[in-house]
Amino acid sequence: MLGKGVVGGGGGTKAPKPSFVSYVRPEEIHTNEKEVTEKEVTLHLLPGEQLLCEASTVLKYVQEDSCQHGIYGRLVCTDFKIAFLGDDESALDNDETQFKNKVVGENDITLHCVDQIYGVFDEKKKTLFGQLKKYPEKLIIHCKDLRVFQFCLRYTKEEEVKRIVSGIIHHTQAPKLLKRLFLFSYATAAQNNTVTDPKNHTIMFDTLKDWCWELERTKGNMKYKAVSVNEGYKVCERLPAYFVVPTPLPEENVQRFQGHGIPIWCWSCHNGSALLKMSALPKEQDDGILQIPKSFLDGVYKTIHRPPYEIVKTEDLSSNFLSLQEIQTAYSKFKQLFLIDNSTEFWDTDIKWFSLLESSSWLDIIRRCLKKAIEITECMEAQNMNVLLLEENASDLCCLISSLVQLMMDPHCRTRIGFQSLIQKEWVMGGHCFLDRCNHLRQNDKEEVPVFLLFLDCVWQLVHQHPPAFEFTETYLTVLSDSLYIPIFSTFFFNSPHQKDTNMGREGQDTQSKPLNLLTVWDWSVQFEPKAQTLLKNPLYVEKPKLDKGQRKGMRFKHQRQLSLPLTQSKSSPKRGFFREETDHLIKNLLGKRISKLINSSDELQDNFREFYDSWHSKPTDYHGLLLPHIEGPEIKVWAQRYLRWIPEAQILGGSRVATMSKLLEMIEEVQSLQEKIDERHYSQQAPQAEAPCLLRNSARLSSLFPFALLQRHSSKPVLPTSGWKALGDEDDLAKREDEFVDLGDV
Repeated sequence: MLGKGVVGGGGGTKAPKPSFVSYVRPEEIHTNEKEVTEKEVTLHLLPGEQLLCEASTVLKYVQEDSCQHGIYGRLVCTDFKIAFLGDDESALDNDETQFKNKVVGENDITLHCVDQIYGVFDEKKKTLFGQLKKYPEKLIIHCKDLRVFQFCLRYTKEEEVKRIVSGIIHHTQAPKLLKRLFLFSYATAAQNNTVTDPKNHTIMFDTLKDWCWELERTKGNMKYKAVSVNEGYKVCERLPAYFVVPTPLPEENVQRFQGHGIPIWCWSCHNGSALLKMSALPKEQDDGILQIPKSFLDGVYKTIHRPPYEIVKTEDLSSNFLSLQEIQTAYSKFKQLFLIDNSTEFWDTDIKWFSLLESSSWLDIIRRCLKKAIEITECMEAQNMNVLLLEENASDLCCLISSLVQLMMDPHCRTRIGFQSLIQKEWVMGGHCFLDRCNHLRQNDKEEVPVFLLFLDCVWQLVHQHPPAFEFTETYLTVLSDSLYIPIFSTFFFNSPHQKDTNMGREGQDTQSKPLNLLTVWDWSVQFEPKAQTLLKNPLYVEKPKLDKGQRKGMRFKHQRQLSLPLTQSKSSPKRGFFREETDHLIKNLLGKRISKLINSSDELQDNFREFYDSWHSKPTDYHGLLLPHIEGPEIKVWAQRYLRWIPEAQILGGSRVATMSKLLEMIEEVQSLQEKIDERHYSQQAPQAEAPCLLRNSARLSSLFPFALLQRHSSKPVLPTSGWKALGDEDDLAKREDEFVDLGDV
């Protein structure tokens, strides 16, 4: 990665502090004028994007021990991103990075992606915010996608340092108004340029027809109906314009408490059972007032207990499950494992990796989410029960659990279009507060909780354990998580459909002004070229089960223990074990005690769950049927591609699944080639066949974190805090030794 524009030196061990001080600025060094003009890099601006401030002669450090390597260039800040433009473009943008994002470059940081900003004053690292009295000699930016950027400002003019540092702090940390988001500037400027991918058939669930189609697809139209009572958001701004409720429920009931206390349909199972969700009624202190919502709830529960609805089991996610505070705290600890400033810091934390990973509780939270989803799946699949999810606003944990249940039970949700439609239905139209939970406006840090990222991590566990069951890849999930912070897509930048429609001018009285058209994140052609998009589709996806039952077994991959915890138990009582953890009774008080009659005992629930779980895993896997994850200790792993992709020391040259995938793709290409020869006998024209990405052809040169790190960077040898390095052998021999590559054809 280091080319002609790379300056500095530095070895593997920590270098002594240099005693030589240069008083000559880099721009004062005589260079060929022709060479200088060739090295100027232009700033590419999106429609509506404006340059705010910039600084020249900035040194961008490469992530190395002692930070002696770097590239000079310009650091700029626009109303969309922070960008570094290197003097030697070839050193920053070379052929190795073939998986390119057309909107956000390798050295671009969208303003919404900035997590924390630090300054180094006399070798002391301090958090930067507000007005500064003194400006740092070094700027460190931690990103929400876990990238770490370090810029040396020692050679930059003082006025430029003040401008660029103050500008970056203000535009990334200061609270914003919704209308001041770049989303609106881009939509206004690119109004005539918005092109929708014709191949994108994602159901948006913004029309009554979409909901009727989903009811018909899941065979839920016999018991449930789509209603338009909230059209124009007359009843509730929190709910979508259209949604589905039980057929006998009078529409006037929906209007009574602004949508609260109404069972809203999520999905129907093949056996007739359904998944519902409900937002709790506001609690009143006055006993007289309390009788009104109690009688209302009684009427609602009588409705959903009459045939054909049979038994309803209620899951109160607000009181008997995770809290948002737990998720926020766990992720805050977890992400610190990957926000590494240099090699020394990486190897210092490596010796206590397991303890830090376990203390964060992030993997345990993932396990608890998957376990809860399996419990609900068992009720619907094995016991033929309807399940009602209850939460205060039904817009956080309800979205998470209902989506996981559908992913496990409905193979359509495991296709790319089905998965995107699922997110539209349960998260976007379900009223998940993306604006607050991602803290896009920087108005309240306490509201920032990565619930959607937790969902994607849970999905990754399923994709990792059952690859052939999913049409999309882990790379798809990774770039989807990155898209949370790209403010040209409307998908993840509003709290509700009402907020979006209101601010896009669709509900405005001014008929002369044309409503803005926003891009959806599901049009992947906006971000990636067709060649790069091939990496989002799983070539091993099993489209239709062509083999008899029992012939196809699930792919069981070897554990990577360094990415998972040892067989640790959750924080339940040791005497009861993992599957018999203490659980409170569901819904202690929800204005009425009627619901408590619907609850099975905790012991019976755990026995049914264990039997269901063990029984499923003892049988061959049907990739187009029910799909359950393993949730034992080492089975829940760290999502390496997302969390470790920016750390050179964590990469394995020619290793991990990349080598396996490469060999499999070569075999697929060979099969396709043979099929083409057969087809030539029947067809005069040869149909175009999808080719495997050529990026995977030479697996010996790929990194384990492909495609975000194609080739291993020139990183220094690790400085281990123990004597373990010496035990590995002579350092010179290790440095010269070639990486071993196993030819999978011989396995």
